Amino acid sequence: MQVHRTETTVAGRTMTLETGRLAEQAQGAVLVTYGESVVLATVVGAYEVREGTDFLPLTVDYEEKMYAAGKIPGGFIKRESRPSEAAILTSRLTDRPLRPLFPKGYFYEIQIMVTVLSVDMETDPSMLSIIGSSAALSISDIPFKGPVGAARVGYVNGDYVLNPTYEQMAESKLDMMIAGSRDAVLMVEAGAHELTEEQMLEAVKFGHAGLQSSLEIQEQLIAVAAKPKRAFEPPVPDTSDGDKMREILGDRLRTALYNADKATREAATDEVRKEAVAAFAADAPEDEKAAMTAKAEKAFASIMKSEVRNAILDRGLRPDGRGPKDIRPISVEVGVLPRTHGSGLFTRGQTQVLTICSGHER
Repeated sequence: MQVHRTETTVAGRTMTLETGRLAEQAQGAVLVTYGESVVLATVVGAYEVREGTDFLPLTVDYEEKMYAAGKIPGGFIKRESRPSEAAILTSRLTDRPLRPLFPKGYFYEIQIMVTVLSVDMETDPSMLSIIGSSAALSISDIPFKGPVGAARVGYVNGDYVLNPTYEQMAESKLDMMIAGSRDAVLMVEAGAHELTEEQMLEAVKFGHAGLQSSLEIQEQLIAVAAKPKRAFEPPVPDTSDGDKMREILGDRLRTALYNADKATREAATDEVRKEAVAAFAADAPEDEKAAMTAKAEKAFASIMKSEVRNAILDRGLRPDGRGPKDIRPISVEVGVLPRTHGSGLFTRGQTQVLTICSGHER
């Protein structure tokens, strides 16, 4: 059992990546330590594609338990069950920058498990989830165009802070999570209190520079611990279904897609879809009808996506007639109901929100 370990200093605290000591059966397993917060990221991937799968079945589970902070659940319920809302959001936050880096057409199931083992009550372990998952994928045999670094950015007393502590975050006007590669930003998730666009842009630049250290130690670990990547040849796309569907559609889809009224547009598009799918599968033998219908639906969805995307990029036209920089008409009304203490109606285009509030007189 050979243990590999890399180490660096980030924002005044030691960050360590280690592999080879835990979870040997996983195809990639990395223990990430930052300060006294520790997470274990493991990854396994299937070697066969499940029949009928036409997407990347990537699952990310982020698990945190009270023991990591040295606590015991209190109150009536003594056992922890489902993931918390924060854990679910961290799972999504981890998934987002990793998913685009798998090869196009890679449909093998992948499961990433991130377990929080220790929390020092200063360092937010959600950032370590991205770093650990990226490192585990990078040293595994699963094709992956990583690594991905991550950092958190705060803004305290007019200064940007890299990977702020919980105490600093309480005073921060910014909470930004950023993930990226050496030369690109892959994901930004942020909330801010009245910062300018220029300040937000500087925060992104600051965070991207700050995450480079997490990339460096991943690259060092990859150099000594990575397995050879399994062979994978992207499937050659079959364009015959698309060609047949385009011939059936002609200009009808384009005509149906562009209408300022959303309900009318959706109804017209759905009518075109039904007619085109029926025509596509009309000549198929009865025992092949279902398969041909599925192919037709897939071809139609691909063509519609391409039509909308190309219209925006090439002609600057969105389906409702707006340009790329146009926003829907917005209006706000208050006092729309007579007996409530407060009411407001917010309208944007054809989307509406009616808000009502009531309160005690004293």
